[in-house]
Amino acid sequence: MNADDNRTTPTGDLERQAWAWLRRLSSGDVTSWDADAFKRWLRTSPAHHAAFSEARREWALIKPAAREVLATNREAARQRVHALQGPNFGRRAFLGAAASAAVVAGVAILHPPAGLWPAPAEWGADFRTATGEQRTISVASRVNVMLNTETSIRRETAGAATVGIRLLAGEAAVDVASGGAAFAVIAGAGRSEASAGRFEVRRLANSVCVTCIDGTVSVDHPVGRHVLRAGDQTIYDDASVGRIKRVAVADVSAWRSGMLVFRQAPLGQVLDEINRYRRGRVVLMNAALRTQPVSGSFDITLLDMAVAQLERTFGLNARALPGGLVVLS
Repeated sequence: MNADDNRTTPTGDLERQAWAWLRRLSSGDVTSWDADAFKRWLRTSPAHHAAFSEARREWALIKPAAREVLATNREAARQRVHALQGPNFGRRAFLGAAASAAVVAGVAILHPPAGLWPAPAEWGADFRTATGEQRTISVASRVNVMLNTETSIRRETAGAATVGIRLLAGEAAVDVASGGAAFAVIAGAGRSEASAGRFEVRRLANSVCVTCIDGTVSVDHPVGRHVLRAGDQTIYDDASVGRIKRVAVADVSAWRSGMLVFRQAPLGQVLDEINRYRRGRVVLMNAALRTQPVSGSFDITLLDMAVAQLERTFGLNARALPGGLVVLS
């Protein structure tokens, strides 16, 4: 036995071997030869045993987070199985496939990586932004539209004129100068329209939120028509329109200045919002903390610092994994 056999700190090669064995033993298709070979490998040296123990420890930490993310997307699960059954690769590759497949590979159909191609709901978009990107465009002589992160829109035209946009996904802020026809934003089952003023429309999941920042906005929906004035907000889905409520427009529009502002918002909601702007995913394992209130302002360009601040505030432990996955436990 040489000196290296007495080491208890795994080398890079031993780490890769340990993860390969863990992958094999977790596959559900282990032969007696595999079992005997693994026992021989494990008994080779203390370093081999330490490498496998470390791999098991890390997998035990990331498995719950991986399960939670994968459970939301069947394609992610398929990609994960494919990755785990693929050719031999190292520890980091295994972590990337097992723990963050849902945020890197598995959700490629619904949320394409790095904005390489549009998701199905966004096909046909004239303009779109990637994760964390914001841009302002002039869609008509009197109208500027600012697109927030992960937003896709399509022009609505009448002849050669652009009379509105269709919000396919994400969030758009519309500034309409006075002196002309009304400009519309179509999102889901509703249509929001203003002849002058500023308003914002946000379409996430199955609901649409409309906020009037300045002037007036009419919201037409199959169940009725509502008029919003500065500081009014309403939320609708395909079947109904919620009541009009008053909001702090400076907080709602803070994203236009590169900030996220929360006032007594549930921690789970705050993390969901952070996940819109940040590549990867932050997963909170302690479900009991999701309703804890959070107040604060966070710079959109420094969201990892925001996560660290939340970690300290709630006494959490953060573990960063490949693919931008951060597990808070």
